[in-house]
Amino acid sequence: MALNASTTLPYDTHTVLGVFTDEGFVRHMSEYVGGALESLTVDGDTAGAFTLTAIRTMPTDRLPDMARKFVGETLSVTQTEHWEAPAADGSRAASLEMTVAGVPLNVSAVQRLVAQGTDTVIDLQGTVTSSIPFLGGKIAGAAEPMIGKALSVQAVEARKWLESH
Repeated sequence: MALNASTTLPYDTHTVLGVFTDEGFVRHMSEYVGGALESLTVDGDTAGAFTLTAIRTMPTDRLPDMARKFVGETLSVTQTEHWEAPAADGSRAASLEMTVAGVPLNVSAVQRLVAQGTDTVIDLQGTVTSSIPFLGGKIAGAAEPMIGKALSVQAVEARKWLESH
């Protein structure tokens, strides 16, 4: 399934990236959707190329009953972002991988923070795949809109976070 989502925040890319790598914000977002942040590591200086790894426990209450029978009440989701050094205008790009422990679901995407004057366009393009025979397409199809919605929610919450901090 193709994953395409885009939104804009009225802040520069450095500020947006600062929020997206802030442990308090990542914890807030995990809890906002009913989950918990288990760990967050940032390898490298965020001023250059770096890798962020977040491990979250997420509830499965929004999954179809058939899927919940297989996975239980929670899932462990690992999100790894390999960020490139900033471009001359401050724009950033990251290859993003998301895996779910015990579930053959994979998200592979590129997230871009594109400088547009004093704003930042957050763009996510990628794929959601599942290798479960017969059901893989349905599972990936169900996950894709949730991930797209998550980007929109993240942008709304990032704006609130920046306004209050």
